[in-house]
Amino acid sequence: MPATTRAVVALPNDTSIRITREFAAPRHLVYRAWTEPDLIRRWWHANRGEIVSIDVDLRVGGAWRYVMTANGGFEVAFHGSYREVVADERLVSTEIYEAMPVAEAVDTVTFTEHDGSTTVTLLVEHSTREFRDMHLNSGMEDGLQDALVLLERVAVEAA
Repeated sequence: MPATTRAVVALPNDTSIRITREFAAPRHLVYRAWTEPDLIRRWWHANRGEIVSIDVDLRVGGAWRYVMTANGGFEVAFHGSYREVVADERLVSTEIYEAMPVAEAVDTVTFTEHDGSTTVTLLVEHSTREFRDMHLNSGMEDGLQDALVLLERVAVEAA
């Protein structure tokens, strides 16, 4: 099933990025695709490299780490820890791009289902406008759009 929509990227304030997208799958499947290592491995690369490792300890206080070798041959790694986990509804975690560890963000992801489709809202809260703008200017939106197309396919196929 093709992607139903593109993610909408908005700037609700000077330090945050809000990303919203609808998926043609029920929220329990979108949540699984978002949180299970074998499924994350199928979409997080956004067709921009090869996944090296995906580690997820999905519990409050648990850690996560995703690593890929990008098409240019360099390593891209992110990690964080879970602050809140409500299955199929909400995740709150830290996010650290390992090449810039001082720019830690807090991500809040909500999964809302309506008539079999799921709206995912990701609020990324940075500590400064500078870090938010660096994130925006990294080219993240192109990769994000492609990753979310893959995520939808993985969620639909997980049925």
